[in-house]
Amino acid sequence: MDWQAWTTLAVLLMVVGGLVATRLPPDVILLGGLTLLLVVGVITPAQALMGLANPGMVTVGVLFIIVAAMRETGAIERISRVWGGAPRSLPLTLLRIMVPVAGMSAFLNNTPVVAMLIPAIGGWAKKHRISVSKLFIPMSYAAILGGTCTLIGTSTNLVVNGLLISAATDAARIGSAGGVFEKSLPVQGLGMFSITWVGLPCTVIGLAYLYLFGRWLLPERRPAISELDDPREYSLEMVVQPGSPLVGQTIEEAGLRHLPGTYLMEIDRQGQAMLAVGPDERLAANDHLVFVGIVDSMVDLQKIRGLAPATDQVFKLDAPRSRRSLIEAVVSNTCPLIGRSVREGRFRSVYNAAIIAVARSGQRLRTKIGDVILQPGDTLLLEAHRGFADQMRNSRDFFLISQLEESATPRHERAWIAMTILAGMVGVVAAGLLALLPAAMLAAGLMLITRCVAPTVARRSVDWQVLLVIAAALGLGQAIETTGLAKNFAATLIGAVGDNPWIVLALIYLLTNVFTELITNNAAAVLIFPIGLAAAADLGVSFTPFAMAIMVGASASFATPMGYQTNLMIYGPGGYRYSDYLRIGLPLNVLVGITTVLLAPLVWPFSG
Repeated sequence: MDWQAWTTLAVLLMVVGGLVATRLPPDVILLGGLTLLLVVGVITPAQALMGLANPGMVTVGVLFIIVAAMRETGAIERISRVWGGAPRSLPLTLLRIMVPVAGMSAFLNNTPVVAMLIPAIGGWAKKHRISVSKLFIPMSYAAILGGTCTLIGTSTNLVVNGLLISAATDAARIGSAGGVFEKSLPVQGLGMFSITWVGLPCTVIGLAYLYLFGRWLLPERRPAISELDDPREYSLEMVVQPGSPLVGQTIEEAGLRHLPGTYLMEIDRQGQAMLAVGPDERLAANDHLVFVGIVDSMVDLQKIRGLAPATDQVFKLDAPRSRRSLIEAVVSNTCPLIGRSVREGRFRSVYNAAIIAVARSGQRLRTKIGDVILQPGDTLLLEAHRGFADQMRNSRDFFLISQLEESATPRHERAWIAMTILAGMVGVVAAGLLALLPAAMLAAGLMLITRCVAPTVARRSVDWQVLLVIAAALGLGQAIETTGLAKNFAATLIGAVGDNPWIVLALIYLLTNVFTELITNNAAAVLIFPIGLAAAADLGVSFTPFAMAIMVGASASFATPMGYQTNLMIYGPGGYRYSDYLRIGLPLNVLVGITTVLLAPLVWPFSG
């Protein structure tokens, strides 16, 4: 090897060491390694920046906008309601959670799907007194497995597909690959459901494993901080809107019984108060429901389709509800409205914000919001435009102002539009009418045009750290390939184990999986791709089974919380320990690995 290859190897080892041993963000470490290679002249600026033009990376960024639209319209929440109802047994409960999650993750990026479902499943578990540690790991694993079923299921698949297209284009242009190897590189990339032949069996086997052994392998713990430990107790009055899907449903059917962190105290129907509300009581239009609970539950109530705050002040605010958020504010002793009722003080007119609930030192306020007389120290739950918190931050009228995250009211009326656009995108790609990137860009544009997601929300939804990791890893992968390091590594690998393509395929899968557990899935896929490409070329066999092994191996990270972002997201909320992932995840790693290595060459033979 020449000095460029040795330098690349040294930088690569430093990058991997930094990702494993430090707490620095992965994008900083990868960009630092790429910068070193650029400064010493191993790669050119064009090669360093080529990742920014990779179709897979751009598609990942566009899909963030599509998922944001699904979240903003409440479409994901609507789909997730399929596990409503009381559980009969833990295995059946796991199945009811895992199958829908895997299905959603096949067509939506699994990271935002899991982010949306953590509070939903956590609340459902508390409602039915099930430990969330029994549910969160299966949810994350199901999302990972579902992501292996389609080309758009995970960013890793898209990145590897983009590398395949680039490699095929280069091979066709210079004619260097030749023979069966060149023919195995699809110039247009893989189809929407190409990976399904391997991903679906892996998913079925994985879900069956969790169904059969989850009850013994999953721990039962409480998270370090419980959502129900919040001392602030609000009283919130909501009204059942005429024509809403809740009209005619019982309290039980509407999902308003045993709510996590809150309970239905009474129903006011045409001036008659019903204090003892049974589960079989049917809701009627214009019923006023009085809830008592913590702030997180108040936020969740705002998102239920068919319920709206009983105060008419929220409908008089300037900004539409989709552009507002919930804000907590503590009344100071210098507030000019102290000693006056909310209605007399004309709170909405003064602050352009509507009070929807009040918490007062553990007291239960039974009066209507308009009749509450404000006192110093009252904590107000406000609905206001998103700039309210910044505008009032230095106001002497309030001691503390904080905006609640993810508190915007979903645009329920546009949920069917978002789901139709997503289904259309999948359909045109599956039918071969459009490639994935233009189809995703068209779908994202339609989401914006139909106002399923606001432009500001769309911009905020793009996870730039993920995109920078992909772009930097692609630059490092280019260095591994152009310096000949990949070819030397492949030759060493083949020399050590022989020229049996089955064994080489298994080693490529193992390398990818180990790298994924140690660093990140996208970086692992990009770094191993050129090695697999060189190994297939040296063996004179089709590269497609190697590409499938890299795709699945980079995603199938179950043995550590750091290997995949969804595993890390549930680590704290589930109260898990590192050993929990190892105990239940390592056997699953082995099962998925064996299934992939055995199936990939059967579907895509080494002979092409």
